[in-house]
Amino acid sequence: MSHSLSHLCYLQTLPPISHNATFNARQNPRLPPQNVNGTERRRKLYITCGRGNNRASTSKNDDYHATLKALNSKGRTPRKSLGQNYMLNSDINEKLVGVACVEEGDIVLEIGPGTGSLTNTLINSGAFVLAVEKDKHMAALVSERFSSTGKLKVLNEDIVKCHVRAHISSLVESTKEIDSDTRKSKVVANIPFYISTDVIKQLLPMGDTFSEVILLLQEETALRLVEASLRTPEYRPINIFVNYYSDPEYKFKVARTNFFPQPNVDAAVVSFKLKQPSEYPEVSSSKSFFGMVNSAFNEKRKMLRNSLQHICTSVEIEEALESIGLLST
Repeated sequence: MSHSLSHLCYLQTLPPISHNATFNARQNPRLPPQNVNGTERRRKLYITCGRGNNRASTSKNDDYHATLKALNSKGRTPRKSLGQNYMLNSDINEKLVGVACVEEGDIVLEIGPGTGSLTNTLINSGAFVLAVEKDKHMAALVSERFSSTGKLKVLNEDIVKCHVRAHISSLVESTKEIDSDTRKSKVVANIPFYISTDVIKQLLPMGDTFSEVILLLQEETALRLVEASLRTPEYRPINIFVNYYSDPEYKFKVARTNFFPQPNVDAAVVSFKLKQPSEYPEVSSSKSFFGMVNSAFNEKRKMLRNSLQHICTSVEIEEALESIGLLST
């Protein structure tokens, strides 16, 4: 192949990894001979990823080889329908946990633990982890891996349908080592990109439960959430939502080459410091406020006095705009 393997991830037909196999981090996976005629039948699907000099391929507890071995132990391949892209670089997990300042005794919600690479770093930092995993095979894998630590509870659920508050409260009450009066829970997660908006809408209003939400998101989404400014086409209702409930901050970029399979986009880590309910903007009702915001954005080409006239009269809208120094048009 003419392309550098360090920038490619692909599916290749190879014999499965033995559970007792040892790995040499400097040795490339051996590829099968090419079949020019294409007549040879492919019997078993084995996962392999192009490797180079990037940090992701160094020999660590959770790297390229460990991920493949874990997946093969369950006969699994990454499922695109679940947005499964596994982190291959333990250094990124360390930085992610560092951003959250995870300490001994913290309770951390992790979404989609996969093979447990981030879970491992969280537990080593002293955290009690509540992991929500939709894939039952990955839920079983990560549960088995950390069963002896006494610091992990795994829920085989869909995070967007999960009663997070109830599960966090239950974990706090059942764990004697946790001082519930002085500590708040945190969220630290490498989430599937396609559910990022749903997760943000679910978690950010939970300032009474979590102090901070640290998410690894698609970079474009991260930039749009944090850096979108007023009066630009990039400004959307989600920006108002994010700033209503939190103080967001872009932390660092994560190159796509750190994931398996490699996505088509880079990622980035964003920290959302959650506001207390007493710190929310003063509105009569948050539900009514966001209803007004959505109405305004749904008809962006109309003047507000027209798009919001189902809420109050045109005259009242004009007076409100003028009271904050804006033109009625």
